[in-house]
Amino acid sequence: MATKDKASPRDRLLDAAAQLFYREGVSVGVEALCRTAGVSKRSMYQLFDSKGEMLAASLERRIPWYEAQLSPAEPDSATPRERILYVFEQMAKASADPGYRGCPYLAVLVELKDLEHPASEVARAVKERMEEDFRRQAEQGGAHDPELLARQLMLIFDGASARAGARVERLDDGLATATVTALLDAAGVR
Repeated sequence: MATKDKASPRDRLLDAAAQLFYREGVSVGVEALCRTAGVSKRSMYQLFDSKGEMLAASLERRIPWYEAQLSPAEPDSATPRERILYVFEQMAKASADPGYRGCPYLAVLVELKDLEHPASEVARAVKERMEEDFRRQAEQGGAHDPELLARQLMLIFDGASARAGARVERLDDGLATATVTALLDAAGVR
């Protein structure tokens, strides 16, 4: 990745947006975004039609990194059960970081409340892909009802992520993974 001095104004804005929106929420003002990025408001509006469009582009840009964090380095060498558990183990590790604020995609959906906002559409697509991946893993692992298990796993992921991000729950004690293990056992996933 280019250093801040060599990065394009667009990249600097997207980096600043990712950092500030995650840390402070989507209500961060354009002034703060531009100041953090070292880009004028005029330049920002030449690159993006709105703050919402910039938020959507920032979320879209982070998808590969986000999804890579939740996937084992060699997914083909893991069982479906191990791949599912890996997601929750990674969330538990991430939640120990003092800067952890939960799932950035869930946060956007909760904060915006507008399902047609461009950032909501990006965030919803990420969450839908995650649920579909859980369903596929559940099916491959022999779950009795892969659809139901995928929904239950999303409920645990989003709930645990939100509670840990709000600092009302700790995940490093294994609570989320123990809960998921019990669900996998009950669903017959190997």
